[in-house]
Amino acid sequence: MSPTVGVVVPTRGDRPGLLRAALRAVLGQRHPGGVDVVVVVDGGPVEPVVAQVAGVVTEAPGRVRVLPNRFSPGLPGARNTGIAALATDLVAFCDDDDLWLPGKLAAQLAALAADPAAEFAGCAIEVEYDSRRVARLAGTSQVTTRHLTRSRMVMVHSSTFLFRHGSVWPDESAPAGQNEDWDLALRAAGRHPLAYVDRPLVRVRWGASAFVARWADRIAGLEWMLARHPYLAADPRGAARIYGQLAFHNAALGRRREAGRWAARAFAARWGEPRVPIALAVALGIVPARVVLSALHTRGHGI
Repeated sequence: MSPTVGVVVPTRGDRPGLLRAALRAVLGQRHPGGVDVVVVVDGGPVEPVVAQVAGVVTEAPGRVRVLPNRFSPGLPGARNTGIAALATDLVAFCDDDDLWLPGKLAAQLAALAADPAAEFAGCAIEVEYDSRRVARLAGTSQVTTRHLTRSRMVMVHSSTFLFRHGSVWPDESAPAGQNEDWDLALRAAGRHPLAYVDRPLVRVRWGASAFVARWADRIAGLEWMLARHPYLAADPRGAARIYGQLAFHNAALGRRREAGRWAARAFAARWGEPRVPIALAVALGIVPARVVLSALHTRGHGI
């Protein structure tokens, strides 16, 4: 028998059109018995969101529930609320501004079936920013801890996650929810390599993200990861990437001394780390941080 699948869709209720599109794409996946969806409202009243998705609920009676976040405020708590509310064999995530593409679920279920020891699956993504779409592939059928240590691997995105219920839970101590998905993937990969479908089966809309320019939160999230996973600093390439990001985020906040300190650490870890000159250019006021991010996002990349 096919495993049952539940999907957690966190929302703040502020982008109803994207939410409805995300739900229809999830419910449109071909799977015996369909999927059960829990929409978790984080930080606002439930009733407006119920009204927003009423049409979708009518199209799929009994398949969509709307609940308040019953755990810590923020994305990890909202996701844990959804996991706790589901009784399915597998759990998947989909952000309310992302879109599952046809065949996503079937391909991941096949990847899990091909590796009976695997508990967690992902897939490649298609980054949408302004009018451009860029595929981001991993170049592998398995994602290991080493992969995730050397690179954040943006294509191992939370909206691609499919895992066995109860195998992992988001950590609600993540500052402002930053990097809780990277932490989750690292912990899952530590149990067994992630099964990975290297085809873009989820469209990730970066233009709608509320997290990208929260510089202080991003700094706290990276420092949390370094404290939680000390081995991230052991790989020179991975360490230089994190230090370079910390240099950039501090530069964006106008903290020149901190930006310089992290840039020096990045340079020491890896000669030629590309984030170093970018961070220094931002720190010196040569280019604004948002202009840098916009140029990178247009190419399907982040800092």
